[in-house]
Amino acid sequence: MKKLVPIAAVAALACYLAAGLLAQSAPRYVFDPGWPKPLPNKWKMGGVTGLAVDRDDDVWVHNRPNDLTDIELEAELTPPLADCCTRPPSMIHISKTGEVIGSFDAPQGHGMDVDSKGFVYIGQDTVRKYDPKSGKVVGEIARVPETEGGGPPGGRGQPPRVPGRGSQGPVAGFLTPPGGRGQPNPEAAAKAAERRAEFRKKYPPTTPMIVGGIEEIRIMEADNDIYVADSYLGGRVMVFDFTTLAFKRGWGAYGKPLSQVSTDEADRAYRPGGPMPKEFRGHLTLNVSNDGLVYAADRNANRIHVTTKDGKFLKEFIVAPTTGVGGSTGGVAFSPDKEQRFLYISDLTNNKIYFLNRQDGRIVGTMGQMGDQGGLWYGLHMIAVDTRGNIYTGEVFAGERVQRFVPAESPRGKVLAQLDKTPLF
Repeated sequence: MKKLVPIAAVAALACYLAAGLLAQSAPRYVFDPGWPKPLPNKWKMGGVTGLAVDRDDDVWVHNRPNDLTDIELEAELTPPLADCCTRPPSMIHISKTGEVIGSFDAPQGHGMDVDSKGFVYIGQDTVRKYDPKSGKVVGEIARVPETEGGGPPGGRGQPPRVPGRGSQGPVAGFLTPPGGRGQPNPEAAAKAAERRAEFRKKYPPTTPMIVGGIEEIRIMEADNDIYVADSYLGGRVMVFDFTTLAFKRGWGAYGKPLSQVSTDEADRAYRPGGPMPKEFRGHLTLNVSNDGLVYAADRNANRIHVTTKDGKFLKEFIVAPTTGVGGSTGGVAFSPDKEQRFLYISDLTNNKIYFLNRQDGRIVGTMGQMGDQGGLWYGLHMIAVDTRGNIYTGEVFAGERVQRFVPAESPRGKVLAQLDKTPLF
């Protein structure tokens, strides 16, 4: 007589096997040390604040030349004091084979994308559209004429460039000075809060222009849309017309209409590991999937909000919730399969990439850690994926470079894996 297996046990086994298969199918990648080739003209790249793959699978890199220090610019002096280096243009176009195939200089910023005709969109104090051949601005999205902290659009602006003279470096502003940052000044804090309240009354959440800084840009030409993550009030998802650059729609956390976004800072309060804030906490990036879902990553709150293209809230994914400092959910990219089964999330603080099941947000794998060696990261900031599934990353802080990772099962991935097993002698 055959022994019957309880239905619950069969169901549990099926779930276990399904989970195991899913885990096994998590993407596997190999670091590609042959990309990119050395930069020309003695250029030394600054921190990478924008990364995009164009229709030809070539890569555009937006970097911050002003991150470089004096000792990295000694080749600019007359006569040169050393063989290296010089400031690069802020926009560098690198082919899939690793050579620089174009460049132009533009004010530094944050976030970028490229359309099907090759025009480059850069997040500066607003979104500007550049002709890549001439480097000239051919369009821009409207923004308010001032910033919340006071001063002109763009805040402090770009410092003048003196040959051979650099800045304090890319991490100076993040370091605590000796003796700490001093005692809080209640009077100064009260005045700042008063100015903030006046600014937010003047420019309510419904303001149909860019108000804060730009964190991310995503172009959806098929819908005639440009998605922009504006940093105002912790982050607003703003959608503009691709043709006219006019405002179309926008929303906040949990798909709230802009009219319902709070101006109260208490609604953005968040402690790592604690309850999620009611509004976006800060450093909002985004991407749009093939099936029309918008993934907005609220880095400072360690979460991702999933909405429709009209802002209808669907679900929330929480990633590495105890991460403090800069948060865990940075850039958002998708696996190259038609269904885009996986989200690729770059983590600036923990310096790793998370592979998430796109349906339920479950982490099915991770890659990397902090380090100076090739294949590791020191300030993992930007992420992009080409049509073949190659991952491109850009680093800030002490990283200041772009790297490529190829699928382990690709021809190049197999060769690289074999080389790693080849004896030295």
